[in-house]
Amino acid sequence: MNIDIWSDIMCPFCYIGKRKLEAALDEFEHKDEIKIQWHSFQLDPTVQSQPGTDLYSYLAERKGQTREWSVGVHGQLTNTAAENGLEYHFEKAIVANSFDAHRLIQLAKKHDLDSAAEEQLFKAYFTDGKDISNHNTLMQVGIDIGLRAVEIGEMLNSDAYAAEVNEDIAMAQQLGIRGVPFFAVNNQYAISGAQPKEVFMQTLEHAWNEYAQATIANNMEDGICTPDGVCTTK
Repeated sequence: MNIDIWSDIMCPFCYIGKRKLEAALDEFEHKDEIKIQWHSFQLDPTVQSQPGTDLYSYLAERKGQTREWSVGVHGQLTNTAAENGLEYHFEKAIVANSFDAHRLIQLAKKHDLDSAAEEQLFKAYFTDGKDISNHNTLMQVGIDIGLRAVEIGEMLNSDAYAAEVNEDIAMAQQLGIRGVPFFAVNNQYAISGAQPKEVFMQTLEHAWNEYAQATIANNMEDGICTPDGVCTTK
């Protein structure tokens, strides 16, 4: 059974949502039969990487609010993250464009390492205060998850996987996805936002029951002959 996830590295609720899904999967009987695939999404594709820029002030300016308001909002997010076992340090966060990071995830996806790439990029941005647009940062993240330095370098020094990133973003638009995280469970159930673990559990159970019933019905039609003399096999 498949779970498709749209997210952006700079989205604090995407990292929290990842942890909530993982908590649900830890209690899900059929966890080993779930395949997760990550898809690219950019909350602000126009943002320019700004090392040294104060994230609190940056967001306050974008929202037309005060810096104090921004500090308060991020403080609430830090507490929510901590409740889910995550450590956020917004005071160290670097404003950056996430497009190249998404290209790295697309490369990692080719090796079934997209979940590992997401995890390390989230940690780099929210916990370690790394510049996720910096090629040295991306090179190290890629190496840490098991990608070859040569392959990472070739990707970073070209426009490789840009099309895949744009295809994911276009698909999100076609599906009417306006915000992330967004979880599509077996193309039947959708979860928008970092919902409670119980919501993920309930959705997984419903989707699995339908998936299992459909699989049984499908297998029952394998290798049969009908009264009209037609025999089928798969």
